[in-house]
Amino acid sequence: MGGDLTMYVPGDPLPGYLAIPGEAGPWPGVVVLHEAFGLNDDIRRITDRTAQMGFLAVAPDLLANGRIRCLARLFSDVQRGGGETIDRVETVVAWLTDRADCTGKVGVIGFCIGGSVAFLLGCQPGVNVAAPNYAKAPSVDRLARSCPVVASYGGRDRVFAREAAKATAGLAAAAVEHDVHLYPDAGHSFMNQADNHKVMKALTRPVLSVGFRRDDAEDAWTRIGGFFNRYLN
Repeated sequence: MGGDLTMYVPGDPLPGYLAIPGEAGPWPGVVVLHEAFGLNDDIRRITDRTAQMGFLAVAPDLLANGRIRCLARLFSDVQRGGGETIDRVETVVAWLTDRADCTGKVGVIGFCIGGSVAFLLGCQPGVNVAAPNYAKAPSVDRLARSCPVVASYGGRDRVFAREAAKATAGLAAAAVEHDVHLYPDAGHSFMNQADNHKVMKALTRPVLSVGFRRDDAEDAWTRIGGFFNRYLN
């Protein structure tokens, strides 16, 4: 069961979408971080799916206060590894953790730019597990402070596929539990089904090879579920 809501966290009120598992709580929490398209029906679907796995799931709309301005700030903050956007998501993690129907354990899952934010959040206190997908990996020194990570990449994504090796090396060097997998026939956003991908696919072929791949997506979800159950329950 899910629905739109407004989170009253420090700063401006933040719109989002909350999905609640069917069984009785309290439940571990998961923050779902969207692609560059913002909070759309695809992210609501993913948030619902996360709740069906037994997690209290919330997806904040990080572009709600001005799409172009917020998106520019989001990309800038990811590039430098911190800033207003990252701080904002940390307040969402705290908001979810403090809910009476949350057990206090929280994970993050993100896609593309949201995956990059999930990676960064996983290197901060208060997050128990992170699932970044086709995302920029943080620096080696940040990865040394990371929580357990389950990450997925498409081998045909010429921009982000190289990040899989970077993430694996950094996490392995720090002895952080991880499962980083490269799906050789998948491209960028292979777990997402946003309508915007039709335009994105045409504009970025063959650099990103954008496109949903059901079998690879289902395998990624199985791996994510395993990690989340291990570190959140």
